[in-house]
Amino acid sequence: MDRTERFYKINGLLHQHKVVSFATLQAALEVSRSTLKRDLNYLSTRLNNPIAYRRELGGYCLKNSDDSSGSTHELPGLWFSATEIHALLTMQHLLSDLDAGGLLATHIAPLMDRLNALLSNSADAEQLRRRVHIVGLAQRSVTQRHFEHVATALAQRKRLHISYTARGTGETTVREVSPLRLVHYRDNWYLDAWCHLRKSLRNFALDAMAEVQLLDCPAREVSDAKLDATFGPGYGIFSGGTVRWACLRFTPERARWVAQEQWHPKQQGTAQADGGYLLRIPYTDHRELIMDILKHGAHCEVLGPPSLRQAVAEEVKKMGQKYF
Repeated sequence: MDRTERFYKINGLLHQHKVVSFATLQAALEVSRSTLKRDLNYLSTRLNNPIAYRRELGGYCLKNSDDSSGSTHELPGLWFSATEIHALLTMQHLLSDLDAGGLLATHIAPLMDRLNALLSNSADAEQLRRRVHIVGLAQRSVTQRHFEHVATALAQRKRLHISYTARGTGETTVREVSPLRLVHYRDNWYLDAWCHLRKSLRNFALDAMAEVQLLDCPAREVSDAKLDATFGPGYGIFSGGTVRWACLRFTPERARWVAQEQWHPKQQGTAQADGGYLLRIPYTDHRELIMDILKHGAHCEVLGPPSLRQAVAEEVKKMGQKYF
């Protein structure tokens, strides 16, 4: 039996028999005296399990075993093996690196300490974290207080009063929204919500919120099906409008990368005889799609629809005018 199983066994015997001798514990666990002593010490000092040796009773017991309130002590998180804890620590580290502006750092830190305490050698975990590095690009700063208000409203199903500046127009509006879904997309945070000003579903960038106030008013509920129907078909963060299908052709040089990428959950890709790659993806708003097309330069050609091809051609022409 591994160490985690032994901890459970010790805890179970102490709950079941109230007082258990050292010899009984050793026989039940089939370990050496030194191993059992280390286990008892770890449970008591590292995991705060209230184990005490009662000389007058001739064995070990839980300090609260005679507590009339009936409270019991549960082992904290021992359903994780050392390997699983290492995995959790790695995921914690990934989340910390993805956390734009450190919005979750104060909440993640206690979890980190708890997981470190469950490992017999926390230096291994620290080494593991140093060997995982994530580079975030184009992160925009979000006020922590705003983030916490949004998260609280989302959890408590309350409305929000926000002052919001739309980057496309520069217009600032004050509106009341019912938060529905928090989205972390391309290193930035967005809120899918019902806008009571526009009386429709809208998407808001948290970094564009100048003011956020939690209201004591129930949020309007919208089904997941409607959310998916509104925000799902489009490309990227933009939503709404008629769904069109873009057809993009990539050169053989760029196909080796693009064929392995996911641009949209419903994309359709086909390898070409010349080594090129044909990609079909749905979109409702071409703005973000054009940005992704242009980053491939001459290695990507828009075959259709004509409106998208024309929009890309016009953007390329404007770019050329700045250099020639």
